[in-house]
Amino acid sequence: MKRINISNAKRVLALCAYFLLIHQYSFAQQKATDANAPLHALQPDYPVPYKVPSVVEISAKLESVFKYLNEATPAEFVNKQTGKVVSYNAVDTNTIFKSGDFRLTSYEWGVTYAGMLAVGQVTGDKKFTNYTLDRLQLMANAFPYLKQLYQQFPLKTNPLKTVIDPHALDDAGAMCAAINKSIQVGGNKNLLLLSDNFIDYISHKQFRFTDGTLARKVPQANTLWLDDLFMSVPALAQEGKLTGNNKYYDDAVKQVLQFSQRMFNKEINVYMHGWTASMSVHPEFHWARANGWALMSIVELLDVLPASHPLRAQVIAQLQLEVKGLASFQSDKGFWHQLLDKNDSYLETSATAIYCYAIAKAINNQWIDSKAYTPMCILAWNAISTKINTNGQVEGTCVGTGMAFDPAFYYYRPTNVYAAHGYGPVLLAGAEMIHLINSHKISFDDSSIQLKD
Repeated sequence: MKRINISNAKRVLALCAYFLLIHQYSFAQQKATDANAPLHALQPDYPVPYKVPSVVEISAKLESVFKYLNEATPAEFVNKQTGKVVSYNAVDTNTIFKSGDFRLTSYEWGVTYAGMLAVGQVTGDKKFTNYTLDRLQLMANAFPYLKQLYQQFPLKTNPLKTVIDPHALDDAGAMCAAINKSIQVGGNKNLLLLSDNFIDYISHKQFRFTDGTLARKVPQANTLWLDDLFMSVPALAQEGKLTGNNKYYDDAVKQVLQFSQRMFNKEINVYMHGWTASMSVHPEFHWARANGWALMSIVELLDVLPASHPLRAQVIAQLQLEVKGLASFQSDKGFWHQLLDKNDSYLETSATAIYCYAIAKAINNQWIDSKAYTPMCILAWNAISTKINTNGQVEGTCVGTGMAFDPAFYYYRPTNVYAAHGYGPVLLAGAEMIHLINSHKISFDDSSIQLKD
């Protein structure tokens, strides 16, 4: 048997590699044409991932957000002077929530509580569910003691002030909806201590027009804020489900239809942000997140509205119109702009997440055309995923925003990772996307995302 000359073999391999490189270089220098290359298969330079995300990938993003929020929102009462932990039955005027990055009783956190419940439901991971149940249970335990304290000392520093004595739809709606969902998930009727004041405020105390439309007296008298659909409709809808009383469903439907009558632009199929009765013309600023609140309100309502409700078909029709309008404004990067029809306004994360959630939910419930809208929904999630940083924080979210009648106000609102509006929508979007991926056959066909059901 002959010995192989190792040095000669190395020389042969080196020569083969050299000639291969020369061949590849020569081919690369050739001009790619229709005759010598499959041009349609060339890889585009997409600015965000263009793929069907896996459940594992979505879950990893949600885990990251959970880890951050669980650490950033401690569920404890402490003495504000000493920092020592306070039992719920030993609260006093120095009692506050332990300091964290976010307020635990804000409307934004109502959305986050609902998002945690949704993720827990779709994944079966109880830590998400317990995040919400634990914090709400802490509030329910302390409520009788803090309410009695507030009656003696009505201080703004009372950690449950907005629960005990709500003064705006922002105080009431999102928290009420999340609490009522929590009762249905965990069966804890003690949480009614938290939601009863909220639904009473929405139903009987909030200012309304003579036709029953929920309104505000700021920044102008007799003003509608599109945001207020979300600050009322999901709570009313969940109250209807919880109690079986149709009056709550009727009120929720009325709000959707009467807001839409005044504020929905039927030419471009999106909403203006504000409407004021005293104006002869109504300046239209199609703020992205407010359109998200409206869309989210509609899907939350349809989720529990009885099939027999006489106006259900009208609510579905309104949903379909807004989704059609929003589809026409999605950017090439998957996001929507701060002002939907102003491409020079920045791309905004929270609105994109709300649209992703609401559209995916509408697809999963067969309220809209799944083949038409699944690709845009996937593109939206892929965009959102790029805004969840390594710390689990959501970037690119517009801070809290009032109402204005000039463009500069909306163009230059800052974004911040501590803008709480981004977290609940991202959790909701991820949960609904897991359901979408699990229940539909989605694939690539000639390099594009297609639903094949």
